[in-house]
Parts: sequence; structure tokens; C-alpha cells
Amino acid sequence: MKACRREEGAPARELRGHLADAARAPLKVGILGAGAIGSVLADALDRGRAAAELIALADQDRDKAEALAARLASCPPVVGLDELIERTELVVEAASQAAVAELIPKALQRRRDALVLSVGGLLGHDDWFREAHARGCRIYVPSGAIGGLDAARAAAAGRIDAALLTSRKPIAALKGALYVRERGIDLDRLTQETVIFEGDAEQAARAFPATSNVAASVRLALGPQAPLRVRVAAVPGGRENVHELKLAGEFGRLTMIVENVPSKSNPRTSQLAAFSAVAALESLTRSLRVGL
Repeated sequence: MKACRREEGAPARELRGHLADAARAPLKVGILGAGAIGSVLADALDRGRAAAELIALADQDRDKAEALAARLASCPPVVGLDELIERTELVVEAASQAAVAELIPKALQRRRDALVLSVGGLLGHDDWFREAHARGCRIYVPSGAIGGLDAARAAAAGRIDAALLTSRKPIAALKGALYVRERGIDLDRLTQETVIFEGDAEQAARAFPATSNVAASVRLALGPQAPLRVRVAAVPGGRENVHELKLAGEFGRLTMIVENVPSKSNPRTSQLAAFSAVAALESLTRSLRVGL
């Protein structure tokens, strides 16, 4: 394992971004998860993409986190979850829905803000949002692997008559999913695009905990009153994670299609989801925020 070499007194790298942000102290960020998204975000922070400092890393696979830390110029320490929360102002979850369940209560107890990538883990936890409000904390959800959440949220200020999210996924992105295993679906026998799931966002989050974050994000953007339906289709020979959102209501009609390139290291993760985490941190540390 490569050892970290920390240089005491080394001058801080100049942070890129809006000039007005230069006077602010860098936001102290900790990342939970050293996988595809956590690695992209850590690399971005290491290059000064936001007015933020990577204070620490954590992962249940400590060796993976140590390997990530060793290749970063900042060489952040690898710590446990409790210490990660203690050290930081903002904790980024890039691990799993199970990690969300452990992280959020602890972060709120310590009055820390959180940026959540495994958005399905937030559904059904309105108590967390109430506690965050009471404690003056923020729980942030980036746009992830889909666009148009700002428009969806704006549309939900009026009446929503219909909302349909269709996610078309390559076979590799669905293999091993709980829903597929429980129903004995043989994905390798499929010869054409096949809808294997239809239900609400909460059901989708339980059925596909590793790949349902778009459905959860749309649900949170629209609110509980919107009649959102979710379809998941398996696409033999497919190479992209494609999400199509259709809304109709008092505002008019909206159709949004995003064709995502999967992460090279994890076919269940779209590259755009990782980039959205970087963009979210940039937005949080800048004076100008677009798309609110």
C-alpha cells in the first residue's frame, strides 16, 4: 500500500471559481464511500474544483479508502464514520442506502449538513427532514443521473396530472438486483427491451436499492402528492442508462430524456451522477446559484 506523505506548511492550492468566493474559508468536506462516485468527487476536490477542502475519507472497505487517499495530493486521513462527521461541516454520502440510514441520524445529531447520492435511502424518512429543520441543518440531493429536476420542482408548485419515469438499463446494471433475484428473472434470456418493474418510487427504491436513485430524486422534487409512476426496462445489448421523465399538468407538458454513459468502474452508476456531485459542491460554495 502506498504511504501518504504530508508536507507540513505547504502553500494551499489556489481555488478556482467565482472571485467573490475566494474570501471565504474553504468548506470542510468528508466523503463516505470510496467507489465510483466518491473517487470522482475526491479527485475533483483535490484539483480545487470547489471552494472546499477534503478533510477525511471513510469506507467500510478501509483498504479501498486508503488506496484512494494515497493517490490524492491532499492525502486525507481515512477515519471511521463518527470521526468523519466530527471533522467536517458537510458529509457526502456516496456509499449505499444502508449507509444513509446510519449517516443521517448521526450527522443531524452533530448538526452537520449532508449531501446524499443514494437518494432512495431518504424516502419514507420525513422525520429526518423535520429534525434537520429543527437543528438548522441541510440535506442536499444533487440532480444525479437525470436533468430537469429544477423544472419538475417548479411544475409541482401547481397541479401535476400525470408523471411517468421510465428507466431503461443494460443487463449488467440490473444483475444481482434484489427484485430480479426474488422473482427469478433470467435477464440473459431476454431478447428485446422488456419492462420488468412498474410501481411507485418507494417500491422502486426497495426493489432496486443500487439503481433507483433517479426515481427517488424525482419523487422528492415533485412531492408526495404527484401521481408518479416508475417503470424499469431491461435492454439486452444496451450500453447506456436511459431515463425518460414525462410530466403533464397545470404548467403544460415536459419530456426529459438523458442517455447516460455508465461509470467504467461500476455499470450501475452513471457518469453524470458523479459529475452532479461535483457540480453540487461547486454550487454550494459559490455566490451564484443557477437552477434553484
